[in-house]
Amino acid sequence: MVMPGQRKRKQRRQRRQEFAAGAGRWEVIFETQDADEWRARLARMRAGSEPVDWSSVRVDTLCGRATRPTTYRLSRFVPSVPGEPEA
Repeated sequence: MVMPGQRKRKQRRQRRQEFAAGAGRWEVIFETQDADEWRARLARMRAGSEPVDWSSVRVDTLCGRATRPTTYRLSRFVPSVPGEPEA
């Protein structure tokens, strides 16, 4: 018998291992401080003809304060290639 939520926990553990330090790096695809531009870019990516692997994409919202505006960043995980030096 499978316990409720066990599959989700197992998948979450596997994703953490895939994106662990040393397994690769996060490459910034798009960054903006304009919320409308951010939403438009995501909509174009979702509707685009080129498929996006959303499991290897990270969305960061860097919250701003009075002196710094909020920044939206979209990054893609790039696995490291064996024998290639890390940048």
